[in-house]
Amino acid sequence: MRKGDAVTGQYTLGQTEQAVEARLSGLSIDRSAMAAIGNLYRAAGVVRNHFERTVLAEHGLTWTAWVVLWVVWVWDDIETRHAASEAGISKSTLTGVVTTLEGRSLVKRRPHPADGRRVLLSLTPRANRLMEQLFPVFNTREADAVSALSRGEVEEFTTSLRKIIQHLEAADGVAPAQDPHA
Repeated sequence: MRKGDAVTGQYTLGQTEQAVEARLSGLSIDRSAMAAIGNLYRAAGVVRNHFERTVLAEHGLTWTAWVVLWVVWVWDDIETRHAASEAGISKSTLTGVVTTLEGRSLVKRRPHPADGRRVLLSLTPRANRLMEQLFPVFNTREADAVSALSRGEVEEFTTSLRKIIQHLEAADGVAPAQDPHA
């Protein structure tokens, strides 16, 4: 192992960047693009882990469960296939998360009125109360997470991320989102 914490295997951003630079020495690559995507991935993991350890832990929620609750809260009723897509998870992962949330009396499933093979998700009154209580706390943590940036930097960062998302959605042929109630 290179210098770092040999016990936990955790390295700082600086240590990782040095190790990557040493590994890629001599290769003709776009280091800026690599750093941007690598840092995006690393930041997402750090944010996810931080939120799971702090604001979500006291409610027994994983990041994925939180995102599913958020999606269903935003849309009121949503078909499972749309919920999975909006949450950025597979339908099989959604099934497991929804089963857990159902067991905690947070989510309800019911057949779609137009097609019984399709399933709609909605929050229980308990989940709605939880979201109304928890989201302001979560948002305070979001504000804290970006507090090292100026307001202008946050706006520029958000705009840049949206451009990446829209560029890749277009490249993948993702059509603009349909109404998830359809």
